[in-house]
Amino acid sequence: MGLLSILRKLKSSPDQEVRILLLGLDNAGKTTLLKQLASEDVSHITPTQGFNIKSVQSQGFKLNVWDIGGQRKIRPYWRNYFENTDVLIYVIDSADRKRFEETGQELAELLEEEKLSGVPVLVFANKQDLMTAAPAAEIAEGLNLHIIRDRIWQIQACSAVTSEGVQDGMMWVCKNIAPKKK
Repeated sequence: MGLLSILRKLKSSPDQEVRILLLGLDNAGKTTLLKQLASEDVSHITPTQGFNIKSVQSQGFKLNVWDIGGQRKIRPYWRNYFENTDVLIYVIDSADRKRFEETGQELAELLEEEKLSGVPVLVFANKQDLMTAAPAAEIAEGLNLHIIRDRIWQIQACSAVTSEGVQDGMMWVCKNIAPKKK
C-alpha cells in the first residue's frame, strides 16, 4: 500500500490539506522513509542538507510532508516549520545507541514547543532490519514516552529500506489525524 492508498483513507473533505513534519537526527532515515511513502526508489539516498517536501494530490486531497535535515547546525531552523503542523513524525535510528540520549533530548525539546502543543506524535523506531537495532519498547522506555500526557503518541518499529512497519505507522496517522481535520 503506497501513499495514495493512505491518502484515500485519510481523505474526508475536498481540498483538505494535512501537514506532516518529519524530524529526527541526521542519518535516522527520514528521507528514505519519505521516498518509501511516495513509492520512490530508496536505493540511493543522500543526506538532506536543507529540506525535502513531498506534496501528493489525490481526489482533491493534499498531503504535505516536510522532511527537514537533522544535522546539528540545521536543528535550530526546525522551529521555522512548526506552524500549522497536523502531525509530527519523529524518526530514530534504532541501531545508533550512542545517540539515544541526543535524540531523546531533541524530541523532548520538540514536545515543549508551544506551536507543536497537542500535535499527535508518531515515533518511527527505524532500521529494525539491522541486527543491532533496539526494540521499539526499549526505545519508548528510554525516551520516557509513557509520561507524555498532552497529546496522543505512538511508537512504531519499522525499516524505511524494506518498508516493514511503515504502513502500520501511517495507518495510525490516518486514524488519529482524520477526525481532527473534519
